[in-house]
Amino acid sequence: MITKIWQDIKKGNFAPVYLIVGEESYFVDETINRLKVALSAQEEAEVMTFDLNEQPIDYVIDEADTIPFFTERKLIIAKTASFLKATEKGKEKIEHDVKRLENWLYNPTDTAVTVFIAPYEKLDERKKVTKLMKEKCVVLLAETPQNNDLNVWIQNEAQIHGKAITEDAIGKLLEMVGPSMLQLQMEIEKMALYLGEELEITIGLVEDLVAKTLEHDAFKMLNAYLNHDQEEALKIYHDLLRQKEEPIKLVGLLASNIRTMNHIFYLQKKGYHQQQIAKQLKIHPYRVQIISGQRNRPSDYRLLQALYSLADVDLQLKTTGGNRERHLELFLMKKL
Repeated sequence: MITKIWQDIKKGNFAPVYLIVGEESYFVDETINRLKVALSAQEEAEVMTFDLNEQPIDYVIDEADTIPFFTERKLIIAKTASFLKATEKGKEKIEHDVKRLENWLYNPTDTAVTVFIAPYEKLDERKKVTKLMKEKCVVLLAETPQNNDLNVWIQNEAQIHGKAITEDAIGKLLEMVGPSMLQLQMEIEKMALYLGEELEITIGLVEDLVAKTLEHDAFKMLNAYLNHDQEEALKIYHDLLRQKEEPIKLVGLLASNIRTMNHIFYLQKKGYHQQQIAKQLKIHPYRVQIISGQRNRPSDYRLLQALYSLADVDLQLKTTGGNRERHLELFLMKKL
C-alpha cells in the first residue's frame, strides 16, 4: 500500500491531506522527502512545519488555506498529532479546535499538501476526528516490516547502492542495529561507500564497520556469561567501562534482558508463536527470534539465579563505595 502511495507521489498525483501513523521514523522521513522531491520537480518547494504539541491546529489550517506566493502547491508538515490518541482530560499541552479541523477535512484546499504525523502505535478509534481523518486522508502506516519482509528490504537497500549482502551479514546487521529502518539505511549506505568497487557486504564488514549499541553489547555480554564464557563477558564489560558506561546502568540492562528471556521461554512453552510473543511482550519480533533461536538455552533456574545475583550487585552498587566496577566484575567471573 505504501509503495503505491509513493508511486502516485512520484507521478505528481498528490492527495490534499496525508496521515502517517506509526513509530517507524524511516517511513515518515522517506514520505516527506519524496513529497519534497516531487513538489520541487518544477520549482523549489515551499515547506512549513508545525509541532502540534506546541502550536494549535488553527495554525496548520490557516497556513493551508493561504494561497502560496511562489509555488503552485506548498507542503505543510504537522508533527505530533497527539489529539488523535487517547489522552487524559486536562492533560493536553495545547487546546486544539478539533471541530474546525473536522469541518476543514470535508473541503481541504488543493494549493497545499498537508501531512499529519501521528508517531504512535495506536490511535483512539472512538474519537470522531480519528475516524474522519482515516476516511478523508490518505493513510500511511509507518510500521517496521516483519522478519522476512525486513530481510528483503535490506537486500533492496543494498541493491540501490549497487551491492549485494549475504544472509549471515543481514542477520548480524539486525542483531547489532535492531529493526530501526532509518539506522539500517544509514549503516548500509556507509558500508556501500566503504566498499567502493567491491560488490558484496559480508558479515566481516558488518562486524568491522557497524557501530555497536549499548543494548547489543549488554545482550552479548549476558550471552557470554550464560554460556560460561567468562573471558568474553569480562572483555565486553571492560570495553564498556572504557566507554564510561556506568556499572549500575549495565546491571539494569542485564536484568532486563534476563526477564525478557524468561518471559519468551515461558510463552514458548505455552505454545505461543513468535509474533504472538512479540505482541504480548511489546517487543520487536526479531528480538524474539534471536532469543528463542539460542542453541544453549539456559534453564529457568539459572536465569532466576542470575537475576537474584544481579539484585545483590545492584544493592552493593547503591550502598557501598570503593571500587564500584568490581561488584559487577565479580558477578561475571562466577559460574552459575
